Amino acid sequence: MRAVLTRVSRASVTIDGQVVGSIGKGFLILLGVGQNDTESQCVKLADKLTGLRIFDDDNDKMNWSLMDVGGEILVISQFTLYGNCKKGRRPEYLAAARPELAIPLYEKFVQLCRDKGFHVETGVFGADMQVESVNNGPVTLIVDTDNL
Repeated sequence: MRAVLTRVSRASVTIDGQVVGSIGKGFLILLGVGQNDTESQCVKLADKLTGLRIFDDDNDKMNWSLMDVGGEILVISQFTLYGNCKKGRRPEYLAAARPELAIPLYEKFVQLCRDKGFHVETGVFGADMQVESVNNGPVTLIVDTDNL
């Protein structure tokens, strides 16, 4: 699994002109599922991301976690994180999981974050979404379970 995590002051996702998910301070997570990903990787990724200490403490050091600051999470499915741009000008997405694998792992990730006590909003898997965010920092990390 791959995630692009951005620390945000606020973020939202809109589909067909309707806001379907919105958060204040927290993480915007773009989440991609690969065709060889497993539930155990999903658990590792949820643990890693929700435990990251990337919020400033009283001494302006990145020392506080999402839980420490009462942060929220917006998770957006993003199969294009598995895009391969090596050949030509049009990416291919053969490494991205098909929906029958990707949807359950995406939903499992969201549930794991909720089970940790976080307020989690989402987009709609496979929908054409407009995502807005106010990046805080900016702080943006790329995390791949192949490297955990």
